[in-house]
Amino acid sequence: MQPAVCLSCGEKPIQQGKTVPGETPFIFKKILTANRGEIACRVMKTARKMGIATVAVYSDADADAVDVDMAGEAVRIGPAPVSQSRLIADAIIAASKQTGAEAVYPGYGFLSENADLCARLEAEGITFMGPKVKAIQAMGDKITSEKIAAEAGVSTVPGFMGLIEDAEHAAKIAGEIGYPVMIKASAGGGEGMRVAWNEAEAREGFERSRSEAASSFGGRCFSNAMSAQGFQETDEGSSAARSPA
Repeated sequence: MQPAVCLSCGEKPIQQGKTVPGETPFIFKKILTANRGEIACRVMKTARKMGIATVAVYSDADADAVDVDMAGEAVRIGPAPVSQSRLIADAIIAASKQTGAEAVYPGYGFLSENADLCARLEAEGITFMGPKVKAIQAMGDKITSEKIAAEAGVSTVPGFMGLIEDAEHAAKIAGEIGYPVMIKASAGGGEGMRVAWNEAEAREGFERSRSEAASSFGGRCFSNAMSAQGFQETDEGSSAARSPA
C-alpha cells in the first residue's frame, strides 16, 4: 500500500491516523467529497491512484458534473439551491453513512468551516478531513479570529469587529471608520465582500454581502455577522486594508 499523500495535490506527505513504527500509515478505504468541480476532481484523481474509493454528492444543479461521473458512487443530496443541498449537514452525514465512507473531504466553501458538521461526523465515527472543531470555531469566524489575534498581540487591521445590526448600522460604522471601507461577512473567504466608497454604497454593500454570504454559507451569515474595516486601493490597482484616518 502506498504511503499517505495530500489528497488535494497528490504530492505532500501527510499523517493520517495513528501509525506504528515499521508499518504503513493508515489510509482510508473510501472517502466522500462534500464539494464539486475542480477541487472534487483533484481529490478523486489522487484517491484513485492510491486505490481509495470515492463518493460524490450532487444537487439537481450539478447532476451531470464531471466529478459525479468520476466518482465510484454518487448520492443526490437535494434540489439546486445550495441552501437546500450542499449547506445541509444532515444530507452530507446521511450520504456518508449510506455509502460507508470513512471520511469526508470538505474542500473549501460550503460546509468546510462548519464546526457543527465536524463534530457530528466525529460522533458518527467519520473523519472530517480538515481542522478540528476548536480550530474551526476559533478561525472559521473572521470576527472571532481577529479578536483572538489581537489578544495574542498580532497586528490587525483597525475596524469594527462585531455584529452589524442592519444597513443603517453599517452606514454609521463606515462613517466613523472613514471611507472607503470593506464590508465582509464573518464566514467564508471571498464571498460576501464589498468595498463601499460612500454611505449609499455602505448600505447597499451590507445588504448584498449578507444575501450573498447567506446563499453561499448559511448559518451565522443569516444573523448579520459582518465586519467593517478600512480599505485602500494601491497605485498598482490592487487592494489593501488601511488604518482609519
